Amino acid sequence: MPIKSEKQKMLSGELFNPSDSQLSDERNRTKKLCFQLNQTCPTKIELRRAIIQEIMQSESGGYIESPFNCDYGYNIKAGKNLYINHGCTILDGNQINIGDNCLIAPGVVIATVNHPHDPTIRATWLEYALPINIGNDVWIGANATICPGVTIGSNCIVAAGSLVNNDLPANTVCGGVPAKVLKNNPPQ
Repeated sequence: MPIKSEKQKMLSGELFNPSDSQLSDERNRTKKLCFQLNQTCPTKIELRRAIIQEIMQSESGGYIESPFNCDYGYNIKAGKNLYINHGCTILDGNQINIGDNCLIAPGVVIATVNHPHDPTIRATWLEYALPINIGNDVWIGANATICPGVTIGSNCIVAAGSLVNNDLPANTVCGGVPAKVLKNNPPQ
């Protein structure tokens, strides 16, 4: 069996070394693009959209406010009409799928990356990453944190300040630490 690269391990949810030269180079490329995006005038919409397209897989009609930061970019797949407000951080060590017509409020963190619970393994600085799926028509409130491996169903509203560490069903309003269903949100 051939030895997996650190990138292959990362994408398959296994422990990986984030200091690997290939992964470091890819993160540095994305950091430069995020820096460029964050330094581009907000009124230069077409230039900003072009930079966003270099960073991540995004369908037309989306917009990202500055500052914005992510690790790799290529693991983020966004649908149509995505809006990301100021200060969003996305740690995309694994796939992040964001549906159509999603709103992400200021200060949101979406993190696929986690560390081992065992302190002996954690001391090696190895990490693992699990995919995150966000359905269509989702609104994530300010300063919410989306943890590795969760799915947020379509037409879900995540209240400001929530910690999403479990799946959230479609057509609900959820909130809290940890987030739980507060009420149903049937489509109109």
